[in-house]
Amino acid sequence: MAEYTMKDAIFLSASVPDPKQNAVYHQTADVTAIREAVIALATYILPQTTLIWGGHPAITPMIRVVAESIGVSVQEKIILYQSSFFEKDFPIDNKVFEQINLIQKRDTRDESLEIMRGEMLSNHSYKAAVFIGGMKGVEDEFYLFKKYHPDTSAFPIASTGAAARVLYERNRESLPESLNDEYSYFSLFRRLISFK
Repeated sequence: MAEYTMKDAIFLSASVPDPKQNAVYHQTADVTAIREAVIALATYILPQTTLIWGGHPAITPMIRVVAESIGVSVQEKIILYQSSFFEKDFPIDNKVFEQINLIQKRDTRDESLEIMRGEMLSNHSYKAAVFIGGMKGVEDEFYLFKKYHPDTSAFPIASTGAAARVLYERNRESLPESLNDEYSYFSLFRRLISFK
C-alpha cells in the first residue's frame, strides 16, 4: 500500500440533527442515510489516509466501530478535534483515540466552537471535505472550509438531508447531481475522491 501524507487528509463534518433544535434540519434529515454515509466514508478513507473531524457524539462511535472492524489503527489514521467546553459530554469512545486535539474553551459555546474550527481547518492540508446531515455547525464548517481551502473539493451529501441538503441547494450549480440522488455511498466516495 502507498504511503500517504497529511496533505491527503479528508475532512468530515457530520452530525445527526437534534429534534429539540432547529426543526428545518430535523425535518429533512435521513438518519439511516447519515449513518450509512459516515460508515461508507470511514470504510473507504481509513485504509488509505487520515480522517479529521470535530467529534460529534453521534458520529464518533460510528468511526470507532468502522476503524476496529477493518483493522485500522485509530492512533495513526484519525485526528479528532474537541473543545474543552463540551468535556462533560464527551462520548466514552473518545478514550480510544490517541490523536485528540483538545482546544481550550472560551467564555461561550459559540466562541469555543469558532476557535476549535479555526484550528481544525487552518492547521491541515486537505484533499477533500465531506458534509453529512448536520445542523448549523455543518453549514458553518462548510463555509469556513471554503475560506481556508477555496480550491479543494467540498461535497455536501444532499441525500442525507438536513444541513447537507441546504448546502447542496445553495451550491448545486457547481456540484455533481450524484450528491443528491446517490445512496450507494461507498461507490459515490470512490468516484468523488481518488487516491490513484
